[in-house]
Amino acid sequence: MAEIKFGTDGWRGVIADDFTFDNVRRVAGAIAAYVLTHEDPRRGLIVGYDTRFASQHAARVAAQVIAGAGIPVKLTSDYTPTPAISYAVKNLGAAGGVVVTSSHNPWNWNGVKFKGKFGGSATPAIMKIIEDQVRAGAMPNGRNGVIEEVDLKPAYIDAISKFADLALISQAKFRFVVDSMHGSGRGVLTKIFSDHGIAHVPIRQELNPLFPGINPEPIEPHLAKLQETVVKENCHAGLATDGDADRIGAVAEDGTFVDSHKIFSILLEWLLTRKNWPGEVVRAFNTTRMLDRIAAHHGRRLNECSIGFKHIVDLMMEREILIGGEESGGIGYSRYLPERDGLLNCLLLANVMAEERKPLGQLVADLQRKYGAHYYGRSDLHIAEDVKQDAIERARAERTTRLGKYKVIKKEGLDGVKFFLDAPTNGNGAEPWILFRASGTEPLLRLYAEAASPELTREILASGERFVNRSG
Repeated sequence: MAEIKFGTDGWRGVIADDFTFDNVRRVAGAIAAYVLTHEDPRRGLIVGYDTRFASQHAARVAAQVIAGAGIPVKLTSDYTPTPAISYAVKNLGAAGGVVVTSSHNPWNWNGVKFKGKFGGSATPAIMKIIEDQVRAGAMPNGRNGVIEEVDLKPAYIDAISKFADLALISQAKFRFVVDSMHGSGRGVLTKIFSDHGIAHVPIRQELNPLFPGINPEPIEPHLAKLQETVVKENCHAGLATDGDADRIGAVAEDGTFVDSHKIFSILLEWLLTRKNWPGEVVRAFNTTRMLDRIAAHHGRRLNECSIGFKHIVDLMMEREILIGGEESGGIGYSRYLPERDGLLNCLLLANVMAEERKPLGQLVADLQRKYGAHYYGRSDLHIAEDVKQDAIERARAERTTRLGKYKVIKKEGLDGVKFFLDAPTNGNGAEPWILFRASGTEPLLRLYAEAASPELTREILASGERFVNRSG
């Protein structure tokens, strides 16, 4: 039988190759075994799905397996954002949640995420138990549990609407483009904006499981249509969510892409300056170090963790975390839910603009002036496994002391291998670094880099690619 391996956030595979109904049954059986052993199965599980090909049918298959183990199931009646399912798990007191989705992956992928009873990504300890149950072939049987179809969207919309100041956003008279990227966030933000008189232009709200011309990941080049529409419609910002709506992407008023690092930084600065909510800050190993400067300026402790929101959740379960986020656009708040939520963050980003009375591009410029210029980049290298492993081993090796023309000042290995480089900072700009990391869910090696200028960031990434391919 094919190996089912869980990455940073659940299991994913190519439809009809790895992602099959039989494999969905195996994962659902393992989840049922976990719940029967470690949770109160009477609390039931919530099962939902995104807009991908076969998601609805796979969710029904998973629900049948779980119900067959004697666990009651609430099955969503429509495509539902992942954070809405997480909210329902916590709000309804369920034993956990199952989401059929592969988030931002290409159209021909699908997968399964599991959410803990606390309403967030299952912790590494939980995922290990479920992985072990998959390997053991767990498929428990019991008296059939009830499968009840439910609509989770109204309660979720009400919850995130209360977390943001929608009246203030409406009064600010900003105009937004809302891009759901054909994902399960479709119709949610547009309904909230319509109900509160917030001017907006909706795009890519229609259902299309082929995600024509894009991967549903809110980064360049997939946001080209959003960038064009913001400029064409004279809007103050563009707001995007990924395939299952737990990640955010954004575009400034001039059509410039605003990456998740700047969004995270804007939200953190706003929370500490305007809200002064208590708690520490958590960022993943591959995120901007501008966050370190903001946290230090305000006297807040900053924690760095491995890549994957489940590691942020681990810390959220231990102590009060003001905000935690990752490179891919997943940002969450302990006082709301230990879960990333792209739709909530769209509302909060609009909230910051309204309170500061500035369009998005101005907020980014203000941060760059105050905390130094930080520019981020990423390269995804689809390469053979032996080339990938060779690159990681050479990066770790003591003999590797240079990258291109720059000396490696120090290395860190929390998750992958990170080089800090003796490259220009242009005064108070970003401390230059590059991270080599093998993806946990896809056949690729990712390079992440940050520096004090876009040109230097691109140069460092290019040097990284030559290092991987032994071409320089």
